[in-house]
Amino acid sequence: MLDFMKSYLTVIIINLIALIWLLFSVLRSKSKTRKSLKIAFKTFLRILPIIIIIVVFIGFLLGFLPPEIISEVVGEQAGFLGIMVTAILGSILFIPALISFPLAASLLNGGASIMSVAAFITTLTMVGIVTLPLELREMGKKITIFRNIFSFVFAIIIALIMGAIL
Repeated sequence: MLDFMKSYLTVIIINLIALIWLLFSVLRSKSKTRKSLKIAFKTFLRILPIIIIIVVFIGFLLGFLPPEIISEVVGEQAGFLGIMVTAILGSILFIPALISFPLAASLLNGGASIMSVAAFITTLTMVGIVTLPLELREMGKKITIFRNIFSFVFAIIIALIMGAIL
């Protein structure tokens, strides 16, 4: 119950800060604020289908995979293999980071280790298997391969550090 209250308080504080900045923006320039809100609303509508798909995916994932299986595959007892599984998954998937955070929270609640979730989030944002063709065309083969390999290695290192700290 206490964790729920902390989360609720955090949401209230973040929304109050956003509201204060919105009021400040309205006082500075109503037309720019209106234009910005229109852009934000259009962006929200554009990413809404992705958000819905991810929420449904999380629901199916947690519905079909009991916490015992999640814990076994990417939990503490899975060790380095669990970190590698989530790192590879994060490297392959193309999910906006903002949407991946609820998925990461669901994995944590399902029994995944901190290291596995850190590897997932880090590789999701740093390694780009899906964007590889574009990256190859724009940056060249050598830079693209080095960047992705180093990003993957550093994601694993970051996950191990997160496990040691937390």
